[in-house]
Amino acid sequence: MNNYYALASSVIINEENRLISYDQSLELVGVGRSAFVFRIISTNIAIKVYYPDLIFVAQEEAEIYQLLQGIDYYPILYDSGVNYIVIDFVEGDTIFENVTLGNEITAAQVKEIDLALSLASNKGLNPSDIHLRNIIITPNGDIKIIDVARYRQSKECMRWNHLKKFHRQFYRKRYFPKKLSARLLDGIGILYKKGLIPFYRD
Repeated sequence: MNNYYALASSVIINEENRLISYDQSLELVGVGRSAFVFRIISTNIAIKVYYPDLIFVAQEEAEIYQLLQGIDYYPILYDSGVNYIVIDFVEGDTIFENVTLGNEITAAQVKEIDLALSLASNKGLNPSDIHLRNIIITPNGDIKIIDVARYRQSKECMRWNHLKKFHRQFYRKRYFPKKLSARLLDGIGILYKKGLIPFYRD
């Protein structure tokens, strides 16, 4: 039996998308809108197991990761199944975490993220749903991007352009605080989604 399949099968999620149990060789490292993410203990491999009502996302994300193979900014895809994918576990802090820690996000890093997204576009994809929690800066300072399930949607996503605009016009200013609380960032995110920040109305 495929060991990844066995590990994914050990993850029990109820109808309310609550995690019930999982194999002791797995460490829960993330909870998202569509899946639970586990690290296989003592490895640099992650298993993403999707909620029962969203298992169709597994195939979509696996296919997108396959298209992105060879681009170092994205994790390697090792395996996939009906309700799971297996990818690199990426060490590091998300941009969200870096901002809450007061670690400055540089113009060079923003430019590198732009390059990573343009390389995905060159594969015929439409990078979407780019936010502070799915861009990781590794301990070596490398950029990694995760959560690519929406990269084939046809709708134009302006979120990354808006983040760049905010970085350029506000964040880079000397007076702007480089450390913001998670609560404040989440509050801004809620207002943004509701279209209540005039600065971002196109």
